[in-house]
Parts: sequence; C-alpha cells; structure tokens
Amino acid sequence: MKLSEVKKHLQHLEQLDFYLPNSQKVESHFHVTEVGMITKNFIDCGGVVRNEKVVNFQLWSADDVDHRLEPKKLMHIIELSENVLGIEDLEIEVEYQAETIGKYGLDFQDNHFVLTTKQTDCLAKDNCGIPAQKPKVKLSELQAQMNSCCDPSSSCC
Repeated sequence: MKLSEVKKHLQHLEQLDFYLPNSQKVESHFHVTEVGMITKNFIDCGGVVRNEKVVNFQLWSADDVDHRLEPKKLMHIIELSENVLGIEDLEIEVEYQAETIGKYGLDFQDNHFVLTTKQTDCLAKDNCGIPAQKPKVKLSELQAQMNSCCDPSSSCC
C-alpha cells in the first residue's frame, strides 16, 4: 500500500486500528512513533547495485493506555513528514515490536489497517542458478524413474 492510499483511508476513519497478520489486534493505545523514508542501497548476490525506498511507520505500544492515536493526528504527522522530510508516495513498511522489531507490509480491510507478512527473496536467481519456478513432476513419472533406477538390470548400482 502506498502512502497516498493510507491518507485516503484516514480521511474516512473515525477510529484507527491495526491488526497483525495472525488477526490479533494491535493494542488500542499504540503510537506511531516515527514516519520516515528509508533508502536502502545494496548489491545483490549477482553483483547488481540496487536502490529501494519505502515510507516507514513505526508502531509502538506504550504503558499509557488512556490515549489513542486518532486518524486526524496520524494524517497531520504524515503531512508534516511530507513537507519537512520530502517523503514521497512510496510503499509503506511498518515496524512493530514483537520478540524483535518485525517488518511488515500494509493493507486495508474492513475499515482497519492490516500488517502483512514480508518475505526475503533472491533478486539474482538467474545468476545463482535458481530456477524461476519449481519444475512440475508427475508422481507417476517419478515412480517410473525410481522403479527403472532400482531395476537390477539398469546398471545404476
């Protein structure tokens, strides 16, 4: 989800709720402690120089259970970050504290924001010899190969 989509949803919300990928609700007294733009410059395992940018939200649950972050307040923080930091309309990455800081994508469903899982990936599969897709094998063909290999006349032993 891009920053512009978050802003569009905030305009219509009365209450701000976030849910984890396992459907557990983030405590109602959470704070968005940071809104920023993260730039990642790196070289992938194939030697290609890459540059990625994301808008980062950091969610934090404090001991102050009497206060809630309102949609208008988050909109103000976002607009301030756009004006002061020059934040662009990029994909959102959310940091949330579990056993360690977790990184999540962001989606919007049923009038609340949902943290989505992110996966690591090899960006240079062609250089690493990793096939784009797993080859599809029919079990009947696999069984035939196994049977022929184990045949005493196959000279595989």
